[in-house]
Amino acid sequence: MKLQQLRFLLAVTDSGLSFTKAAERLFTSQSGVSKQIRQLEDELRLELFVRRGKRIESLTPAGERVVAIASDILAKVNEIRALSDELRKDVKGRLSLATTQTQARYALPPVITAFRDRFPEIDFELHQGSSEQIAQMMRERRVDFALTTGAVDLFPNVIMLPVYGWDRVAIVPTDHPLARIRSPLDLNLLAEHPLVTYIYSSRSESTFMKAFNEQGLTPRIAFTARDADVIKTYVRAGLGVGILAGMAIDEATDRDLTVLSADHLFPRLTTWIGFRRNLLLKDFHADFIQLVAPHLDQSLIDDLRHSRRIPDLDQLVQTTNLPSRIPLTREPH
Repeated sequence: MKLQQLRFLLAVTDSGLSFTKAAERLFTSQSGVSKQIRQLEDELRLELFVRRGKRIESLTPAGERVVAIASDILAKVNEIRALSDELRKDVKGRLSLATTQTQARYALPPVITAFRDRFPEIDFELHQGSSEQIAQMMRERRVDFALTTGAVDLFPNVIMLPVYGWDRVAIVPTDHPLARIRSPLDLNLLAEHPLVTYIYSSRSESTFMKAFNEQGLTPRIAFTARDADVIKTYVRAGLGVGILAGMAIDEATDRDLTVLSADHLFPRLTTWIGFRRNLLLKDFHADFIQLVAPHLDQSLIDDLRHSRRIPDLDQLVQTTNLPSRIPLTREPH
């Protein structure tokens, strides 16, 4: 038994037992109404209408009882919908987000400021960690949202939306030999130097390692960290050439580093925001998504609000005009 069948039954009774008028009210065909009513009768094994040829004369006694119960059921359904709307429009509570240090430090401050200005009664909780730690926080329902890059296999049953694309850069102290090169960087040259980069980049399945492996090279990774600022600290200490997100370069504080483009060496990466499929997405949740990813189509946001199916992350990346975090580079002269 389907709610649609009960709706069709009530539409017929509210239309003076006219299938034609019921079809007009439901914006469907008369044959469609007849089919749904007949399927309901077959499932219940009851005649709901007294029929004389093609004409409906009245409800049967069984039909009258079914209509009364159906009215109660659909009234409760409307109550549930009203409750859902009430819950979604609630502007009290909290919003919790787990992300990486790079996103928290360099991408999120203006977003969180705008959100707090819009929803001053919502407590905002920000948690930092690696992809594995973020995934665990999501599994344990400690956070509502995850904002991270890659590692999609760690996040089953999570709806993922693309936020922006970004590229890596190489950084060295201004007195480093690479600070004086005139030609673009290549992987052979990088492989000659110890490297300082993110923890996840050292994994064999990472796009970083694959780029070297495809050219038969093995990078010399001297140090890994989760924190872009830690990477910069150890580059300054002379531990190696830093490879990190271009967005992590701060023009005010990183003037002592030479920043070299590496977007031609490694694939562009996509940062995404995700939430559990069973999260009750309130209106302030949807507004937060719009602040994080204002490029997403309004129809997609509406689909999220109403729990309708949306494309997967790969398809969205391919069909969305995704903004890019342009790295600040200061190539040697």
